[in-house]
Amino acid sequence: MGEKSMAVQRAPAPASIELVEPKSLFERINKIHAEIERRAYEIFQGTGGLFDHDLDDWFKAEAELLHPVHVNLKETEGEFTVEAEVPGFEADNLKVSLELRRVTISGKRESHKEEKEKGKTLYSERCSNEILRVIDLPADVDAAKATATLKNGVLELRMSKAAEPKKQVEVKTT
Repeated sequence: MGEKSMAVQRAPAPASIELVEPKSLFERINKIHAEIERRAYEIFQGTGGLFDHDLDDWFKAEAELLHPVHVNLKETEGEFTVEAEVPGFEADNLKVSLELRRVTISGKRESHKEEKEKGKTLYSERCSNEILRVIDLPADVDAAKATATLKNGVLELRMSKAAEPKKQVEVKTT
């Protein structure tokens, strides 16, 4: 009787994502904005400088430069969970920033593929994908208690809701 062999493939362990200060992401957002602006102007010039197409040119430039990020936002009694699809991105390609009511996800990756035959390059392709997604939250979150993990191309952010400050109003008699 022949032996049967069975290979077990284990799912990769989730990678932890480091949260960064909003200031560093604002600098990145400004850089991406400038790149989109430059590309939109190139599109404008390429179409003969037709006016009234500025938004179309902008959206086309954005689509060329930024990879779409699909997200799910879930709310429970004590926390928010954001699941963002970021296929092909590694933990060190991503930056996440939290503010009281806003999450910003940014990332950049580059790939290079080259096929050679007997020393001659027959095929070469370079690709750069950037993502930028800003998600407004319906309530304040506590950034100190937030966690971010990446597993199988899905970034999961868990953010505890910030405690509501108790307000006391003094009642005065007149």
